[in-house]
Amino acid sequence: MQIVIVGAGALGSIYAGYLARAGHEVKLVARGDRARALRDHGLTIEGQDAFRVRCDIVTDPATLRSTDLVIVAVKTYDTAAALDGLRGLEVDAAFSIQNGVLKNQQLADAFGQEAVIGAVGMLGGQVQAPQGDRPGVVRYNLPGPTRLGESGRHSNRAGQITQVLEQAGLMADTADDITAVEWSKFVGWSGVSALAALTRLPTWQFLADPESALLAARIMRETAAVAKAQGIALVDSGNTSVAFLTGSERDAVATLQQNGERMRSTAPDFRQSMLQDVLNAKRLEVDETLGYSLTLAQEHDLEVPTLAFCTAVLRTLSRVNGPV
Repeated sequence: MQIVIVGAGALGSIYAGYLARAGHEVKLVARGDRARALRDHGLTIEGQDAFRVRCDIVTDPATLRSTDLVIVAVKTYDTAAALDGLRGLEVDAAFSIQNGVLKNQQLADAFGQEAVIGAVGMLGGQVQAPQGDRPGVVRYNLPGPTRLGESGRHSNRAGQITQVLEQAGLMADTADDITAVEWSKFVGWSGVSALAALTRLPTWQFLADPESALLAARIMRETAAVAKAQGIALVDSGNTSVAFLTGSERDAVATLQQNGERMRSTAPDFRQSMLQDVLNAKRLEVDETLGYSLTLAQEHDLEVPTLAFCTAVLRTLSRVNGPV
């Protein structure tokens, strides 16, 4: 299969590494020093597996003509520029494992609605610092499935791509209502990412603490209210469940603390991508994620005080870290 992967950060590199190792024709769109280092030395993955592999490194996406599949893995604020460079590309299917719920409309604008496959990525990793002229090793330290689905269509493309990912060594499955899955993952992501950036702690640690778990729970429950107002029926996903979102606040906090203690043994070093950006003094994915939820809440006249407060603080951090 011909596959174009847009973004050579942790997740884009993990997909590129596993799919290239499986023999697929992978073109990884990268830029700057990382692109040069990957072209010279190849891509190194550690954690769940340890291997080095080479794939085609593309710095000018306008040179690409056609592909079977596009996987978008850039930061949300880079999406428009990244997709603009691919508008001449003939694409059979495209999915994004970015954070948030705006991504599918952006894919449809670039490639047409027929190409879009809904997706969530439940995996995590981190790019280590480069060593001399060698690219930073990618640490794949949070294994999880990629869930794919096509809302409103009876195509088997999602199943076929799921099989490709599984055969490459990545966890994958399909979902009947991918929109519900995407929103449900986003609800949980919103709480843990905000608290990760604000506390600067590993994920397990702020989840296990009752006070930070309370703030995370409130963000999740407020974001779930936004989803409900949008007509989205949430499903169990990651840190959250329907019972978590509709039950008592005390039970929600207890659930997060239990998840934190579980991560303490299974993924003690894992740090959310937003925390990695804070520590590396990078711009944060706020406006397209938490900020988008806040906009929808205002449209529906919903009170979301914790979400509003945390979004304001994170926007300030983002302005300090990098250009808007």
